[in-house]
Amino acid sequence: MQRRENEVGWQSAQTLSEALPFIRRYAGQTIVIKFGGHAMGDAALTKAFANDVVLLKHLGVRPVIVHGGGPQIGRMLERLNIKSEFVDGLRVSDIDTVEVAEMVLSGAINKSIVQAINEAGGRAVGISGKDAGLIHANAPRKDLGFTGTPDAVDTSVLDVLAAADPGFIPVVSPISAGDEGATLNVNADTAAGVIAQKLRASRLLLLTDVAGVMDNDKKVLTDVTVKDARALIKDGVAKGGMIPKLETAINAVEDGVKAVVILDGRRAHGLIVELFTDHGAGTLIH
Repeated sequence: MQRRENEVGWQSAQTLSEALPFIRRYAGQTIVIKFGGHAMGDAALTKAFANDVVLLKHLGVRPVIVHGGGPQIGRMLERLNIKSEFVDGLRVSDIDTVEVAEMVLSGAINKSIVQAINEAGGRAVGISGKDAGLIHANAPRKDLGFTGTPDAVDTSVLDVLAAADPGFIPVVSPISAGDEGATLNVNADTAAGVIAQKLRASRLLLLTDVAGVMDNDKKVLTDVTVKDARALIKDGVAKGGMIPKLETAINAVEDGVKAVVILDGRRAHGLIVELFTDHGAGTLIH
């Protein structure tokens, strides 16, 4: 599972004949894609992402989209004068924060991604972790408030959507149900990870605002083992939001996902480069 260091653009990367083995590899496979970061606020990048997702569907891949919305939640909290802080890369969610998170994630962001995919020729359906019991979560850390950790996942609704003819493309907000009617804000990387594990996905792709996992010299690491990932966290090389991403990757790989890739969502068609070239577009964790 080695990857070449010398990366070239998608347009010149490969001929169709060279890409065919990669296309055949993923035909019929489930790919869970976490779409997040500032790319979601860029209309051109969102359009390119939607086109790539529809292309995957046409090539026989089963894409499942899970989205974040941290920057958008942050802006709305600022507008409403609600203070917000992070612990270990996770947002602390009091009752006001989780209400804003649900409004932004399950409302505006979810439907904007659905619309973009539909305009690109796909058939997207927006749901949240609450729908059909997709994700149930608990809130084990008092310092994180209503920030939840998934404890049960039922992907039957995703199976039904994918089995439709022609198949729908699920777009999932990570807002999830807790006990006694509670609403919990689940980290989108974490939500994507548990869904990928349950679906036994071939790949989990985490699109973010950096080129990949970096070493102390700010150089992107293209190939990382689970052991390496643990060391990056333990040694403090991974910081902030990269910690839950690596933890998600570790858990996913150890629970049956073939590999996880952390890549730059701001790079146009990075998704296609990652799946259909031999050098990839980010950090492969296996």
